[in-house]
Amino acid sequence: MRKVWAVTLALIVAGVGLAQGVQEAIAASGQAAIKAAIARVAPAVVKVEATRRVSTWWDQFFQDPFFRRFFGEPETTSLGSGFVVEYAGQKYVLTNYHVVENAVSILVTAQSGDSWPAQVVGTDDLLDLAVLRVDGADLPAAPLGDSDALEIGDWVIAIGNPLGFSHTVTLGIVSALNRDVPRPDGSGYYRRMIQTDAAINPGNSGGPLVNAYGEVVGMNTLIARQTSTGLAVEGINFAVPINEIKLALAQIVEKGRVTRAWLGVYIQDVIPGMEKQLGVREGALVTEVVPNSPAARAGIRAGDVITAVDGQKIRNSNDLQMAIMYRRPGERVTVTLMRDKQTFVLSVVLEERPGEGLGVAPRGISRFGITVQDLTPELKSRYGITRESGVVVVEVQPGSRAYWAGLQVGDLIVEVNRQPVSSTSDWNRIVSQIAEDEEVLLTVVRAGRTRFILLR
Repeated sequence: MRKVWAVTLALIVAGVGLAQGVQEAIAASGQAAIKAAIARVAPAVVKVEATRRVSTWWDQFFQDPFFRRFFGEPETTSLGSGFVVEYAGQKYVLTNYHVVENAVSILVTAQSGDSWPAQVVGTDDLLDLAVLRVDGADLPAAPLGDSDALEIGDWVIAIGNPLGFSHTVTLGIVSALNRDVPRPDGSGYYRRMIQTDAAINPGNSGGPLVNAYGEVVGMNTLIARQTSTGLAVEGINFAVPINEIKLALAQIVEKGRVTRAWLGVYIQDVIPGMEKQLGVREGALVTEVVPNSPAARAGIRAGDVITAVDGQKIRNSNDLQMAIMYRRPGERVTVTLMRDKQTFVLSVVLEERPGEGLGVAPRGISRFGITVQDLTPELKSRYGITRESGVVVVEVQPGSRAYWAGLQVGDLIVEVNRQPVSSTSDWNRIVSQIAEDEEVLLTVVRAGRTRFILLR
């Protein structure tokens, strides 16, 4: 019996040792893969420093040559990251648009410490993307991966210059895919973002998000630090998918900007349980059709479910956005849809996309430091607006009369000088007759309550 126990114990010890050896081998293999991925991309990562002129309320003083002579132009420097890519035999640096926006000069610094001035080739605000040209630099290009192949739980690596610490590497996983995230300035949404818990901090913006094979799958762009109620948030960061950047890159290199096609519909996914009424389980459900849009002229209606574009299956709203917006304006497409449980096929001639979202309400003329936009279902939902008419404040210029009077993004303006405002057409007609320095009384609805705001 003692011999049996001795043999059993020896086998257990050997098994434990074998298991530990396997675990160590797996860990070593994983660590080696991560190191190899970093080594493959890190040489292509650069620091991007953009110097921009500061716009302040006392800028008017600097219009005088006397003040410019003695005080100079007020400037500030923003710090971000970028990475080198190759397109059509040429190398370019990709970074976030917000890193170089309004820059008067841009400096790119490599891992070696060498620096070069950079010029903006073109930008795309929708993706927060800027493409830079760096003359005289011979930098390696980062290999680009397939962001559509990402799955939740995949290892990802962020490389950049957080808080000015050059070439910092952090590791995490893909936490979620296809996130729609509000832009910090309230101007719309970042669409189809990759969510990751890889640590990202100020200065990481524009740097690459890398998979375990050493391929760039995204551009680090947005950090979630707290909720609207001030609750602290950790480990929620977002990156633009590289596949969309690839589509935009070609147009930016060729013509300096991205021209997107537009269908003219507001859409949502088909929710489980709707199939009985709609007659289909998947597709993009049209909630509203923009008047005089390509969709309206083709006969698409609210309640239709778009299931295919040129034979390409549409499973959800993201599929429809991607199937439409990177086509050429003026292109004719065949849209298959389900209406009242019957299939219809319509021909649609696409137009140039007017702005953020597949359907975007027009903006009014900017006056008194205010930019307004017609009500849309998205704006109503975002700001909790229950009224059916008025114009929404989408931008308040810092230092303006509206700013000091306390006007906020999301406010609904329903009257100007006691004249009703139901749309941007009303707004444009009324404010165009008011001098810029004239006192203006606004009737504003905020959080369901009406208040009067005087712009002095």
